[in-house]
Amino acid sequence: MESRIQKTLENHRKGYNCAQSVACAYCDLVGLDEQSVFRATEAFGLGMGGMQATCGAVSGAVMLAGLKNSCGDLEAPVSKGKTYQISKQLVEAFQKKNGSLVCKELKGVETGCPLRSCNDCIADAAELAEQILFAEK
Repeated sequence: MESRIQKTLENHRKGYNCAQSVACAYCDLVGLDEQSVFRATEAFGLGMGGMQATCGAVSGAVMLAGLKNSCGDLEAPVSKGKTYQISKQLVEAFQKKNGSLVCKELKGVETGCPLRSCNDCIADAAELAEQILFAEK
């Protein structure tokens, strides 16, 4: 797969929030159309609905993990454990690289000292999604 990191940044420049920027760039790889993914990730922006909590970029990558790995079996949801492992791998790698998962910490809202810009967080989440979720094995 050719890298889509630039596509995630283009999405952000168009006005997509951080979660939308990441998730929409890879939606075809999980069998969904862009508008559906755009709508589903809208509330994740600015750290979960503007609460400056979990970074939207990593939230978008975690959503992709579920969409890619879930068995989708409503009667026997046996894929949860593996999906949680994949999500944990994404989240831990993002936190290690950026020093936090929290939007307001990443932006330096309280300290005045940002750890990462939104564009950097988007690029990092996209890179991790490509490495962990979409790498050809």
